[in-house]
Amino acid sequence: MRVNIFGKGMDRMPDTAFRIMALTYKVRDIFVHRDDILDEFGIHRGHNIVDYGCGPGSYIRKASELVGVGGMVYAVDIHELAIKAVKKRIEKENLRNVTALVVSNEKCPLADNSIDLIYALDMFHMVANPDTFLKELNRIVKPDGILFIDNGHQRRSEAKTKIHSSGCWKITEEKPRYMKCRSIKGT
Repeated sequence: MRVNIFGKGMDRMPDTAFRIMALTYKVRDIFVHRDDILDEFGIHRGHNIVDYGCGPGSYIRKASELVGVGGMVYAVDIHELAIKAVKKRIEKENLRNVTALVVSNEKCPLADNSIDLIYALDMFHMVANPDTFLKELNRIVKPDGILFIDNGHQRRSEAKTKIHSSGCWKITEEKPRYMKCRSIKGT
């Protein structure tokens, strides 16, 4: 389903829209350090984490620092231009503990129960099939794993309904900028 160039429920945005978004984020990141939100997530050295819907990689440098040399950051996106941008950033900033991965057919190329923490920021409104998306995140996260997700550009109530309907995540904390969810394995 395609709503409009930046609309809800379309999964992969058109290349032109992605380029506009990436440029906008580049300018935004000069003035506003949005990666400070990661300090609230309890990311520890040695963690394996996923930046799901990483876009051009606004959060990967900070995430790399937080997990340290013993951890790994997987920057995951469905858009090939996002992965290309992240790979350039990895090379330019020498981020040895960051790997860029493309999702295809709603399947993330990570092993079951392999991830400590996932954050999915400013992208949930774009997901065409939220139930499949949330179940896939639940597949890759460890049994005690955590998901931090924001509303994207939709009402909080709409985002919460999608999370509850998936049957695999429990919202344990709500903050103005995000919701913290715990995995419900075996449901």
